[in-house]
Amino acid sequence: MSVKAVLFDLDDTLLWDDRSVSEAFKATCRYGAEATGVDENELEAAVRREARALYETYETFSFTQMIGINPFEALWGKFEAGEHPMFRKLQQIAPEYRSNAWTRGLAALGVDQPGLGLQLAEMFPAQRRKLKYVYEETFAILDELKKSYKLLLLTNGSPDLQQEKLDGVPELIPYFDSIVISGNFGEGKPSSNLFAHAMEQIGIRPEEGIMVGDKLTTDILGANRIGMTSVWINRHNTVRSDEIIPAYEIKSLTELSDLLKSLNS
Repeated sequence: MSVKAVLFDLDDTLLWDDRSVSEAFKATCRYGAEATGVDENELEAAVRREARALYETYETFSFTQMIGINPFEALWGKFEAGEHPMFRKLQQIAPEYRSNAWTRGLAALGVDQPGLGLQLAEMFPAQRRKLKYVYEETFAILDELKKSYKLLLLTNGSPDLQQEKLDGVPELIPYFDSIVISGNFGEGKPSSNLFAHAMEQIGIRPEEGIMVGDKLTTDILGANRIGMTSVWINRHNTVRSDEIIPAYEIKSLTELSDLLKSLNS
């Protein structure tokens, strides 16, 4: 059976989200360091640590895990969209969460300044929204594959946050025959139900598609479960265990063209 469609993950597969988050942290922590005299790298580490710990204390945590919303997305997302009642709880919790994460990060370094914590909590989302990075090979490979394959974007996350990321790079949107955001569906990758829904959108069976993504526990596991060819993009030479095994491993999206040719030969 030949491959007819390519399913892509969004964050850190097509968009360089880790870089956007990292640079937003650096700019915000630099300001905090200049205001207090603490080390900016230590402040970033402290805020990341406090944000993760605090995030897990909220009743929304299991839902965010299932949908695929990480602690650092909650530091800038608005959560105004999505029908599930947990999105409304996230919307209510988010301002307090952001302020507390930054205030606790400062406090971990001996700085008791809730006012500055609130200021940094407002600065980080503004910084993150300025930073929109796409991997240099993204558009070239999409241009090539669009000629021969159906393309579907399958991304975990909050509907408004993922849409905001796409709206920040509007030229990306027209490449896709369908865009599926987990928060709109109600389940996140690796859910087999979500993959089935995605396949219905473009009319394919599992053996007629490949899933390309950077996360073993969502993209690769989800594809493996339904019998779809999984392609793990491992740009950072991450050493994996044998718990989740991708059908193929690549270091760059540029390798997809030759891989698809071999699969269809």
